[in-house]
Formats: sequence, C-alpha cells, structure tokens
Amino acid sequence: MLSFPLVMQARLEAADSIISRMHHAASQYMDFIHEYRAELYIKAQLDIIKKNRGFRFIPGLFRTPKDANRFIVETYSDLHYTAPNIYDQKIKAYTGTLGEAREIPGITDYFNVNIYAPYLMGQRLLSPLAPNSNKYYRYAIDSVSCDRQQRIEYHIRFIPRNKSFQLLDGRMTITEGVWSVREISFKGQADLLLFDCRITMGDIGTDTEYLPVKNDINASFAFAFNIMEGYYESSLTYKEIHHRRNTPEDSISKPNYNLTASFSLQCDRQAYTKDFARFDSLRPTPLNNSELYIYKRYKARMDSMKYIQKETTQPFKKNIWGSVGDFFLTDSDWKLSNNATLQNSPFINPLMFSYSKTTGIAYRQDLKFNTTFRNSQSLHVGTRLGYNFTHNEFYWNVGAEYQYWPEHMGTVKVNVGNGNRIGNSRIIDELKKIPSDSIIDFDKLNLDLFKDLNFEISNHLEITNGLSVGLGFMFHRRTPAEHPEESFRQVELPENVAEGLQANIRPQYNSFAPRIRVEWTPGQYYYMNGRQKINLKSRFPTFIVDYERGLRNIFKSTGVYERIEFDMQHHIRTGLLSNLYYRIGMGLFTNQEETYFVDFVNFRKSNLPEGWNDEIGGVFQALNGRWYNASPYYVRGHISYEAPFLVLRHLIKYTNHVQNERLYLNMLTMDHLGPYFELGYGIGTFVFDMGLFLSLENFKQIGFGYKITFELFSK
Repeated sequence: MLSFPLVMQARLEAADSIISRMHHAASQYMDFIHEYRAELYIKAQLDIIKKNRGFRFIPGLFRTPKDANRFIVETYSDLHYTAPNIYDQKIKAYTGTLGEAREIPGITDYFNVNIYAPYLMGQRLLSPLAPNSNKYYRYAIDSVSCDRQQRIEYHIRFIPRNKSFQLLDGRMTITEGVWSVREISFKGQADLLLFDCRITMGDIGTDTEYLPVKNDINASFAFAFNIMEGYYESSLTYKEIHHRRNTPEDSISKPNYNLTASFSLQCDRQAYTKDFARFDSLRPTPLNNSELYIYKRYKARMDSMKYIQKETTQPFKKNIWGSVGDFFLTDSDWKLSNNATLQNSPFINPLMFSYSKTTGIAYRQDLKFNTTFRNSQSLHVGTRLGYNFTHNEFYWNVGAEYQYWPEHMGTVKVNVGNGNRIGNSRIIDELKKIPSDSIIDFDKLNLDLFKDLNFEISNHLEITNGLSVGLGFMFHRRTPAEHPEESFRQVELPENVAEGLQANIRPQYNSFAPRIRVEWTPGQYYYMNGRQKINLKSRFPTFIVDYERGLRNIFKSTGVYERIEFDMQHHIRTGLLSNLYYRIGMGLFTNQEETYFVDFVNFRKSNLPEGWNDEIGGVFQALNGRWYNASPYYVRGHISYEAPFLVLRHLIKYTNHVQNERLYLNMLTMDHLGPYFELGYGIGTFVFDMGLFLSLENFKQIGFGYKITFELFSK
C-alpha cells in the first residue's frame, strides 16, 4: 500500500469522478468482447453439515450414503460465449464421488458471468458496474495502491442502498487510465443459496483483460434443517477471442435474428469421459491431500458395496423403497430408450396445488411421454388429471403433438378432454329479458349447466420467421350436468322465464367448427438445434388473431356461429430492475343461429393450477367465473408494472426476501358488465408469489380477490 501523499489524497477526494469514469468505461466494455471459446475446469468440494430424512427429496439435490458427508466433483467443459450474454456450455469430462453430476442447486450459472453486463446472471443480480447503478448502490474508495508496473489501482467498496436479493455487497479493484476491473468479489443470497464469489480478470494489455480467468465460489444451501456447503474453484483457458473491432460492421449493424452461431457448440460424444486418470492432464493444479482422501474413501465404499450386493439383497430392497418415495414426492423420469422418456409430476407436492378466491383449491397431476427420431422429428404425448375441490369437478385431458417439419415448427396436434362447465347461451339471452332492476344471485342460479367433452385436431406451421398459422377444427359435445329443475328451484324467477329456460334445454348439443389461428411476433430471435428451430424472444409485441366458424349437420352439429378474437401481449424493460407488461384483447360471437355456447379461447378461466409460474398478471383474479361465458363480446386490457422497491422499503426495514413488487390494473367491458376494473398489488419471493385485488363492478359493487402461487425451486 502507498503512504497516501497529497496527490493520492486528492485522488481519494475525487471519488465521485472515479466512480463516474468506472461506469462509463464499463458501458464500453460490456459488449467489447463479441465472442469467445474457452475450456472451463471446475473443482467442487461439497460438505453436508446437517441433514435429515427430507434431504433426499429436495429438488435438484443428490442421494448420499449414510457414512459419507464430504464429496468432490470435477468437470471439464467447452464454453462458448456470444454477446449479449449468451452462454453455451457442454461438459465433456466428469469425475467425482457422486453417482450423478449434481451439486448445490443453481450454482452452475455463477461460472458464466460477464461483470460488465447490467446483470451478472440472466436478468438478476444487478451489477455494481451497470449504468445508473448508483441509484441502487453506495460506493466508497477504501484505498489506493500500485501494481507491479506502478499503475494506480483503486480498491472500491460497493454496498446496497436497500436490502434485496437482487443486489450484492462487495469490493473491486479498478486500474486508473484503462478503468478496467482487475478483481471483483461479492456476496449475496439467491433463494436458499448464500454465495461469496471472487473473480480474477486477465492482465492489462492481454486478450483476457476484460474476461475472467479464475472464479472461486463459497456457497451454502439450507432448507428444512438441511445444510450443505460447497467450495468451488474454476479456471478458464481461452482458445478464441473475437473483439467488436474485429467483427465486420455489417454483422453488427444489420439485425440478425438467427442466433444459431451462439448456441452451436458441439462436443464429440465419443470424447465424453468419466476416467479419473484423464483429469491428471486437465487439472490446472494437482489435488491436495484432503481431496485425495475423499477419492480414496469413495473407492473403498464402492468396493464394499459390490461385495455386499453379492452377499445380500437388502440394499436392493432399500433402493425399491427409495424409488417409491421418489415417485410420490419428487419428479420421476424414466428413460425408455436412447430417444424416449416418460415423466410424471410428484403425487405429494404443494406445487401441484393452487389457491385463489374465485377458483378455490385445485390439484393437478401430469404424465408425459417424449421421443425423438433420427431426422429431428419428435412426438410428445401428455395426460393431465386434476380436481377442483371448490367446484367438485374432475378434469382430464390427453394431448399429442407430432412435429414433422422441425425447421418450420410444423406440428400436428390432437387433443381430447373435458373443460370447465358452461352455460347455455339461450338461457343467458332469456335472463337478459328480465328487467334490469331485478337482482339475480348468480351464485345460487347455477348457470354451469353443461358438461363439455371436446376434441381438437390442428396443424401449425411457421410460414416465415415469427409468423405462424394454425388450421384445424374443434368438436364439442355438451350435455346437462344435472336436471334443470334442481338449479332453477334455488332462485325465484318469473314463471314464464323459468318455463322458457327449461324448454330450451336438450339432452345433448353438438358443435363442429373449422378454426384458423394466426400468430405474429416481429423481430423474433431464434436458433437452430440441428434441424429444430427454437424461438427465443423479441423486443416487439406478439399479435394473435383466432377465428372459428360453427357449421350445421356435421357429426349432428346444431351450433352455428362465428367467433373471432384478437390478442396482443408485450413485455418492455423500463429500467435496470423494472418491467412493464401489457395485454390488450377483444372477442366477438356473431351470426348465431339456434343454440350456441359462448366459449372464448383467449378469455377463459382455468380451474386448475397452470404450473410453477402460474399467471397472476394478465388475467382477472376477482371476476366470477360465470361471466366468462355470459356475453357474446368482450374488450379487455391489462397493465402490470414490476420493480423491487415500490412500497415495502418505506414500510418494512428488512425486505430482502421480497424480490419484486408488482402493481396491476385490469379493465373489462362486456354485455351487462361494464366497465369492470381490478386494481392489484403483489409481491414475489423465492417461495411464493401473491397478489391482492380490489374490483369495481359497474361503478357500484366493490369486490376482493387474491391469488397465491408457489415458486420454490422453480428458478
């Protein structure tokens, strides 16, 4: 360290200027590296500090024998990076004392870090080098020193202004003149993971000046009284580095939506190895005595297990009971062949449940079969079973998708199942004849009079990038769920209305309708995985037009109608940690003849949980489910704004568990209901997401709704 003469003291007093120069330089270095290819070596030592019987059922973790609490894992990978922040990593060599290549959940992303990017990992962990990040961080210069070439280095501390899992606490070393980072260390928390990273950058004047050459991580994971710690060492050896200045201008200025080159890293499967001896030539540094001892104990344990299996069948019985436990409590995945798998969701898992005021408690179970063929064609068959405890309704669905033209996402889809119960449009039309000052209790008048058995077959094809067209037909067979008198008896209706309602109910209604769906996303980024086209995302909205025409006398169909819907959805990043989502839609049933059922595609209520990331925004949370089938038209709009520090930081001191806060505004107008508004507030944590909503119906009736979804281990 220097003795801080007057000139150095002056530099310390100019801290604001130094931080400003640091941020300006970082914005230039963010995409200065256009592409690189490297070899990544990772060595991890995992120590189980505390575990109980629930340890084995934590998603993403591995099984451990009772007599072992220390493990070691080594991997050797090919790493391909393409700006902006696209990483493709392929493991080509693995060894260790675990039966499979698993470790602390979520730790892999920490080795793919561009410290100059606004976010260190995907769209989370805001970098202290990001532009305008001084809104979220405080900076202080701890000290000043010189390197071996007598270049001045500033040691800068950065501290979050607010408690949040999105922010980091640490320090970095900046070299004056070039204002690039020599070393950065930071600690933080993501979900159940506590991490402490130390990244060393390349030397000034070399090709790796703006790239990490070493990354050491200490991490700890705690859940349900289980504690595990990991110590990771990694090093990168670069084979190719391409800077922006070496890239042709045309390839930068012209938009190229095909990002295949960024995802095209191929590794020779024949070269993949688990040979322990091979790592003697791959390790940057030899194993120490402690690490060698872990390998030695593992080999002794494996030799002992082989002997026991010859003498007794007890271990086999234990494995059987372990598999039964996994079947009920964790995701199951069976490999039927090299290209075919069978998967089912766990039977006992809170993540298969959802709860809201309008739909109540619901549960679902999924079973999926997937197979691929040599020409990249694929077949996916799925079954979904579910039960809604509030409505006392059982749901089932079986669907199959055969992708015959993977380059253009050409897919034939077949789907059969039962949906939500639905009301007869003729009944609804009769109710509209009742004077407007009459009050009908829709909760007592059960308009969901009909069960729905539906069958759909369609063909979907992407005509050009971002533009896809679906053609098919839809068949419905609707039958009364109960005798009409049982429903109408609970509500006082005019005698002539009640008689008219019952007279219009037949034992069965069939409908057959050809359908076309056009979906367009301008500026759609994608990449090709072999022949398979995989869409990524776009900066522009997605537009959807869906048209359906009911025909008479096909499969005894009587429902004649036209349905047309329009939908637009868009996601806009409005700041470093803020996002705006909006959705606009409308739909219309027209040219109706005889009895038809109002059953929109984009405007409907699901009575089952949709999965880990169940929607809270973009749908109505306080609207009674019967309104979805009560009007031949609708116009809707949704706006959601998301940011980490909106309200709670002013009310509660410690809010680091709240990852994001959200504001919702939902609007709807339809026949006999308009305008309808919902104003909501929600929070997102790593365990659950929750939204609370106030509704205003026809400027008169105020309601309340809420939705809770589980997010634990979903990211």
